[in-house]
Amino acid sequence: MSIEPAAFEALQSLFIGFAFAGLLASAFELFTQQRADFRLLQSGGFTAVASVPVVVFSAPFLILRNTVRGRRIEGRPFMFVMLASMIASLWSMASGRVVLDLLHLLGGA
Repeated sequence: MSIEPAAFEALQSLFIGFAFAGLLASAFELFTQQRADFRLLQSGGFTAVASVPVVVFSAPFLILRNTVRGRRIEGRPFMFVMLASMIASLWSMASGRVVLDLLHLLGGA
């Protein structure tokens, strides 16, 4: 069984994106004692500007965390959960590609 190189790169980007999103959100919570959330952007001023990279790269994790909690607590419909998961996956693939490109650039490969 073989996998096309383009499909392998897409899967690699997807997995790296989700892993980096979870790592970044968890590290943010560890160092700030504050939960990573989209509301960080509403604080205004320097805090909002400084939190943009955190929110952008941890967004797939935040979307899925909020969606699962919404499904469990509010009973959101399955189609909403599926759509949010698809959005988080596409976002994860894009941010994973950026992370992989940065790693390749830093590694000189």
